[in-house]
Amino acid sequence: MTRKQYKKEHIVTSVVAVIVDDEGRVLLTRRSIPPFLDQWVMPGGKVELGEPLLDALKREVHEEVGLEVEVEGLIDVFEHLTPGEENCHFVILYYRCRPLYCDVVHNEHEVTEYAWVSGHDLLEYAMPAGARFILGQVFPAFCPVDKADVADA
Repeated sequence: MTRKQYKKEHIVTSVVAVIVDDEGRVLLTRRSIPPFLDQWVMPGGKVELGEPLLDALKREVHEEVGLEVEVEGLIDVFEHLTPGEENCHFVILYYRCRPLYCDVVHNEHEVTEYAWVSGHDLLEYAMPAGARFILGQVFPAFCPVDKADVADA
């Protein structure tokens, strides 16, 4: 059996914060860098070797949007295989979080803009299928999709 070649010879582990404020709005950020350039996503990024998952989550949130968060729990684990030249294998852990304050200071090197978005307004934002799937779990009225349909998207 021929084995597919990947850019990296290991799985990249990432963490993403689904930050929901006391008004039930989620924090979305528009990416200014790949992957998902110009799409709306939640703050997060790669876990560094030896870094505990929740420390990585809090670090990434602080680096991207300047917030401190309380982690409420794991929402889901999502696998993403990128097509084309990148050809990477990601495992992404999505955590529901609550902001300790809502004064966002976004990192302009990674985020062009941000928005606190209510569940009924989520359809107005262009986002990757994986983000849409996760938000469908947090906001059930928001266009949920089947996990199998987005695993390789």
